[in-house]
Amino acid sequence: MNGQQRSNIRPGLEVDIVLKQDQRSGKLTRGIVKDLLTKSPNHPHGIKVRLEDGQVGRVKNIHT
Repeated sequence: MNGQQRSNIRPGLEVDIVLKQDQRSGKLTRGIVKDLLTKSPNHPHGIKVRLEDGQVGRVKNIHT
């Protein structure tokens, strides 16, 4: 699943995100969603989330 639809993402899911400083390289960071920060139902670059460890980035992949 991709991370562009807010309805696909909820707290507790394991996701891969791209941190702001990694946008150029595309390096992914894996973690568990704590909060959804994007309010709109979808976003072309991925829904912005905060992970349980405090890192913030846009969701690229959702692990089920």
